Amino acid sequence: MFGEYGYMEEGQLGKPYNFKLLKRLSKYAFPYRKTVLTALFLTILITLFELAIPYLTKIAIDRYVLSSWYRMDIGGLKGSEAKDFMQKYGHLLRKSKDRSQCFIDNLDLKNLDPADLHDYKTRKILTSERLYRIGSEVGVESILEKKIKAIHELDDGSKLIPYELLNSFPKKDILKIRIADVQGVALVSLILILFLVFAFVLSFGEYYLLEFTGQHMMQDIRLKLFRRMQSQAVRFFERHPVGRLVTRVTNDIENLNEMFRSVFITVFKDFFLLIGILAVLLYLNWRLALVSFVLLPFIFGLTLLFSTLAREAFRELRATVAKINAFLQERITGMRVIQLFAREKFQMDAFARINHKNYLAGMKQIRVFAIFMPVMELFSSFAVALIIWYGGGKVISDQLSLGSLVAFIGYIQMFFKPIRDISEKYNIMQSAMASTERIFEFMDSKEEIPDPEHPVAPAKVKGRLTFKHISFAYEKANPVLHDISFEVKSGETVAIVGATGSGKTTLVSLAERFYDPDEGAVFLDGVDLKKWSKSELRKNISLVMQDVFIFSGNLGENISLGRKDIDVRSLESAAREANALSFIKRLPNGFQQDIGEGGYTLSAGERQLLSFARALAANPRVLILDEATSNVDPETERLIQKAISQMAARRTTLIVAHRLSTIRNADRILVMHHGRIVEQGTHEELMSLGHVYYKLNMLREK
Repeated sequence: MFGEYGYMEEGQLGKPYNFKLLKRLSKYAFPYRKTVLTALFLTILITLFELAIPYLTKIAIDRYVLSSWYRMDIGGLKGSEAKDFMQKYGHLLRKSKDRSQCFIDNLDLKNLDPADLHDYKTRKILTSERLYRIGSEVGVESILEKKIKAIHELDDGSKLIPYELLNSFPKKDILKIRIADVQGVALVSLILILFLVFAFVLSFGEYYLLEFTGQHMMQDIRLKLFRRMQSQAVRFFERHPVGRLVTRVTNDIENLNEMFRSVFITVFKDFFLLIGILAVLLYLNWRLALVSFVLLPFIFGLTLLFSTLAREAFRELRATVAKINAFLQERITGMRVIQLFAREKFQMDAFARINHKNYLAGMKQIRVFAIFMPVMELFSSFAVALIIWYGGGKVISDQLSLGSLVAFIGYIQMFFKPIRDISEKYNIMQSAMASTERIFEFMDSKEEIPDPEHPVAPAKVKGRLTFKHISFAYEKANPVLHDISFEVKSGETVAIVGATGSGKTTLVSLAERFYDPDEGAVFLDGVDLKKWSKSELRKNISLVMQDVFIFSGNLGENISLGRKDIDVRSLESAAREANALSFIKRLPNGFQQDIGEGGYTLSAGERQLLSFARALAANPRVLILDEATSNVDPETERLIQKAISQMAARRTTLIVAHRLSTIRNADRILVMHHGRIVEQGTHEELMSLGHVYYKLNMLREK
């Protein structure tokens, strides 16, 4: 996450490329497709439950709370008009027992043409008196017997009484008469509670399945990404800062998890909910639905504008956060230098400027959200007001039931939540897409040192190292090595010296096969290094570098590095041979001593001896020392020189050194200059020549 700048920000990816990334990402979800499909199914059920809640309210109000009937005076219709009426609306009517009168349920009025309904009301064919229907199963004859003249009996045995008459009864009688409505409301309430409980249980299951799938997907991607990073050549790590690589494996993958958890299923649910709301509104009353849809172009236009502004705000905020991270990483690492030269105030002022830019970017993002959310609430309130104004008139004219109006208001308020969610999730998706691109960019990187299909290795490795006509360049325009050829015999100690930039370390890197030469080949026991498996090659060639890296953990783990073939006896043997056993035994816990990250509890010399023991633990046939004594004190250097002399009789040793005292006793010394071997021989032979090696010695002694 530190040092992470210069990458593609959110929103810079095109839609076609987004689709390709999603297609590649879907491959990681494929093994968990059953879980994903189950989560989708649960999402659909949850959405259906949410859609049902306002409709249940409508049922409770229209069917039970405000249940009413009206009398239709068909006698007022003349001639063919009565016949046409019966053809169109006869199926909606219920006749009285004596077949002299017709009645219609309030819920069926919506099925009448609005023009006909207005006409029937004007002509008083549809009476305005509200009637209440009492089912034939309700035993209330004793209550009604005194008011028998005001009661209409239907052909199915049920009775209709005016609401005025109903309201004149005592409350206990009203409850007895309306027992079916009370039970209906109770049933709807129970169903509503069950729906909420089911939605809660299903939401838990959906969330668990999404997290289960998301975490497994992220685990798979993280493992594959780290595996790919480990397989890359050294050249790859020279081009990519550590902070960038860490960000890929942590933050970027977490962005993917956020997208899968918060976007993939949630957006699907939001779209399904929007479609469901629109369908239900059209079903309830398509005229009122079309009136409420007048606001949709403004809502979607506002959402699109918000998405654009929010994307820019997020991009600016991420850029300033990256600058803060880079600044802090550099300054904290160099805190000793800052304090040494008393530059705390200068650095504080510089950090304050960057921090202020981050504050401004954060406030810009807050302003976008602070405007969008209230405006969406304003649109929501305006939509509700529009529905109350238009729908209220329809309720008054009996063209819409009160329950439908209440349901409309509930659905409209519900309609705005998924729109807000989708607009917010859009930015999460853009961020995740940018992270996905960066992850797959690393996965597609092919800077690997390939293993041969059919590795070749001698039955017994002797350690003869041969360089034949080696040429190499990190950049084609600037070659580092020019036609290098030499051989290090088994058991021989060869030193390589030369001025800085002469190509010594590059030669060592080729021997370890961190790189492959552009021309020529390197051989171990007569076999081209390209034909060795990398694991077998590096088991037989160990390298001790100038900069020692110590992992967090105990001392023994830092020597074995998790290799199963290295037991306690091998650890002690390697430490003894590296002259490190004496200081290890002085530690309170010996090989189990926790040395902390970076090995800061050890001195530079002790860390160097530890790296020596690490190189010797696998008992390699070839040992390469790259400036291994440059950072140690004379006493530690003496111990290392003693260790080198002990190993030289049993191993092939290649030494790169600035301190020429370290290599005086080498069997042969190679002198490099501008990427070429210009001299070779023993110390005495090279000194007698009086050329490059002689001058290097004179410079060291001054």
